[in-house]
Order: sequence, then C-alpha cells, then structure tokens
Amino acid sequence: MLRHGENGDWYGTFEGHKGAVWACVLDTPALKCATGSGDFSARLWDACGGNQLHEFQHNHIVRTVNFSFQNSNKLATGGMEKLVRIFDLEKPAAEPLKLPQAHSGIRSVNFIQNDNTIICSYVDKPGIGVYDVRSLQHVQTIDTSAPVTSIEVSFDQQHITTAEGSCVRFFESSNLNQIKSHKMPAPAESASLCWAKRKFVAGGEDMWVHLYDLDTCQELEVNKGHHGPVHAIRWAPTYDAYASGSEDGTIRIWFPDLPEAAAAAAP
Repeated sequence: MLRHGENGDWYGTFEGHKGAVWACVLDTPALKCATGSGDFSARLWDACGGNQLHEFQHNHIVRTVNFSFQNSNKLATGGMEKLVRIFDLEKPAAEPLKLPQAHSGIRSVNFIQNDNTIICSYVDKPGIGVYDVRSLQHVQTIDTSAPVTSIEVSFDQQHITTAEGSCVRFFESSNLNQIKSHKMPAPAESASLCWAKRKFVAGGEDMWVHLYDLDTCQELEVNKGHHGPVHAIRWAPTYDAYASGSEDGTIRIWFPDLPEAAAAAAP
C-alpha cells in the first residue's frame, strides 16, 4: 500500500503478488516502487498510477529489493537463493548481473559509493558482505557479533546505520570505517540515523521506539504503543518525524518532542 507520509492516509494499493510481500521500496524521486515477494518474484511499479511495469522472476523467495541511487536505473534483489541480482531497468528484459553466491540467504541489499559497491546482510549468518559492482567480486566482510537485521544508507549516501543483536552501529559509507556503536537495552531489529540533528532511533523486541542523542547515547524519548516487536523504523526525509512498523500489524508515525523541532515549527 502507498500512504501519505505525514498522516498515513491511504493513496492506493499495488495488486499482483501471489505471496507475502517481504520488501518494498521507493526510488529516489518516488516515481517508481519495487517489491519482493514469497511468490518468487520482484516487481516494478509506477508509484503514481499503481500499474505494474515489469515482473522479474526468481527461483525462491525474494527477501529484499533496492534501487541504485544515481538515476535509480538499477534494481538489486536478494533472498533465499543466496544470490544478489542487479537488473538494468532501462533494459528490464535483459539478463541481470549476478554477484557470487553467498553461504546464507540475503536479508538486505544496498548500493553505496556512487552505486559502485553493494553491501548486504544475511538471514542467519553474521557479517556484512561488500561487493564491487564493476568486477562483480566479493571484496570485504565487515565482522558483526550477530546477523544484521537492518541496514540503512542515509538519504545523502554519507552514512550507514546497522542493527545487530543488541548493538546499533554507524559507519562512513565512503570508506566503511565505523564512527560509533551503541549497546541497546534489548535486541534491536532496526535503527535509523538523523545526522543533521545528531539523533538516532531504534526499535526491536521490547516493542518500544527509542530516540537517542548520537553523541552522548542518552535516551531522549521512549515511545510506547506497539503491541509486538518493532521490525522496521526510519526517519522521514525531512527528519521531522519517524515511522515504525511492528508485528502488531500497525505502522506508527512519531513526532519527536525536541527543542529544535519546536523551533522549526514556530511561526
């Protein structure tokens, strides 16, 4: 479903999948949408009209999809085949590029470094795989203490935020150097960074949505309301709100009670 980002009003539904939808993402200008499903397909949609533009068949569940950042003309997919494919959206019928097969199912996939690099996490294996898109080779593994359940690349492509077990980590996307890490009071499934305001949010098994100061790691807010684990959390592009998705079947939009937010809203 497509909803209004500020108030959650329903705009429309993309209909066509015959199985559970595991992933959905908008491209940078929000003109196209991509989805991955348990029906062994990834699909490309017109985000404005809702029409299906193309269907990409796979041999197993598609767990993750993501657009390239530059021109949004590439689509990466991954899932239980343990394989990342890169489709050229200007030639959607062409055979995709394929990265080397992993040893576990692919949980998430993201383009970084001017779309020359792909990073991915795995369903039941620790570590973040780093791949060179030009050579289609695995070039690095970032060690983690547990399987990484969430990878976020910031809107400006400068920072990467990950969640693994009870740890949230932050990296520079240009060189993959770690900037900071924070130990959560409970296992975190997802985290999102607002670098401009030096804040981050995280949620997971405790069913709460936590807002932290990035520099001090002081907890600023605890948002309660979900009745199941929080599986996804992301800041809005304007950084004045963040949304959380939970196992309780709801998506909630939160507006942080911060001094800078109040000042920005003042006439």
